[in-house]
Amino acid sequence: MKSNLISKSETSALLKTVSEKWGIKFPKMKNVKVHQILNDAQIITGDGLKILKVDEDYLPFLSEIKMLEKFPTITVDMGAVKFMCKGANLMRPGIKKFTEFEKDKIVCIIEESQHKFLAVGKSLVSSSELETMKKGEIIRNMHYISDRFWETGKTIYD
Repeated sequence: MKSNLISKSETSALLKTVSEKWGIKFPKMKNVKVHQILNDAQIITGDGLKILKVDEDYLPFLSEIKMLEKFPTITVDMGAVKFMCKGANLMRPGIKKFTEFEKDKIVCIIEESQHKFLAVGKSLVSSSELETMKKGEIIRNMHYISDRFWETGKTIYD
């Protein structure tokens, strides 16, 4: 894995892009590192920041609870957990409750018993559409506990 610090201008451009995509403001940051983990994937770290970039998508890293709490959430029943942790997309029947979100936005998946974050994905429908659905795919699972990014991310410390 190759890791390198990025310049001030690269850092501010990156934070601007991510804050526009996520709708979250970031403070100015120094010493932001990019860890190249695969050809199409990077883990970006900085002060209180850990972002997973896969292709052109920026996702909050699952270990960053404070960051994950800023996103819309869906709580799933225990039957959905093992499927989510193997990378399956979230289907309507496993959903217990959810907050409001738009289509194509980042949504965090939480399991119902311990209220732990399981996965991060992109919504395929909006929360208002979800209310009327009985079945179908709701979230495209993009990062989940025990995936290849998770395992690599555990080895990165700033």
